Amino acid sequence: MNFVIIGASKGLGDAFVKGLPEKGDHVWIVSRSRPRSLNLENGVHRTWIQADLSQSTSSEQIAVALKDVPIDVFIYNAGIWEKEGYKEHYDFEKDEPNDIENILYVNTTSAILCTQKLLPNLKKSENAKVVLIGSNDGNENNESRQVTYVASKFGIRGIGNSLRENLREHEIAVTCINPGEIAATIPFEEGREKPLATFNNRRIPVQDIVSLVKTITTLSKASCVKEITMPAMWDTNA
Repeated sequence: MNFVIIGASKGLGDAFVKGLPEKGDHVWIVSRSRPRSLNLENGVHRTWIQADLSQSTSSEQIAVALKDVPIDVFIYNAGIWEKEGYKEHYDFEKDEPNDIENILYVNTTSAILCTQKLLPNLKKSENAKVVLIGSNDGNENNESRQVTYVASKFGIRGIGNSLRENLREHEIAVTCINPGEIAATIPFEEGREKPLATFNNRRIPVQDIVSLVKTITTLSKASCVKEITMPAMWDTNA
């Protein structure tokens, strides 16, 4: 299988790179900084596409690097939030206009452009899957105060809904996953038990998200999982 994972140098994206492909598969890792996963030797072919998603040229750059390679699994995992977001002193009134525009561009506009550019590659696959990583914060009536981040992840859900209708005739499934609190700071290779112990079962191990995506990518083209909301058990705003 051929995987393209955008936003894959660390955290959940890095976990996808390490946990999804199997021996003989090829994964293209899209990130601004060089991913350490390139050093792994486990029979998976890895290629780094260096791209800054905040730049309007990034989608074309990614498409050129992939040329006419068929893509079986395309994951858009990029996501940034406000500089002071998720801190008690966060104040929406102090968000800078440039930062607001950048968050919206990376989280939503770039997702549209990258997907559009790679549609020819997806159509070459026998059973292509598109997975958009949203957030529980992008669901209705949550308690998050990060206005721009919430708007961008709400937008990802809209992208998934409309994209699905465009790709139905090509039998390309589009899934939006909205996770809650993730233990993204603990690397995939350190196992599931460490994040459970570290966060007292209050954050989702990246292995859980990887398992979910692996299931989706192995479904036949007769199935389409539209949207999954996966909060942590103790998320109170789910």
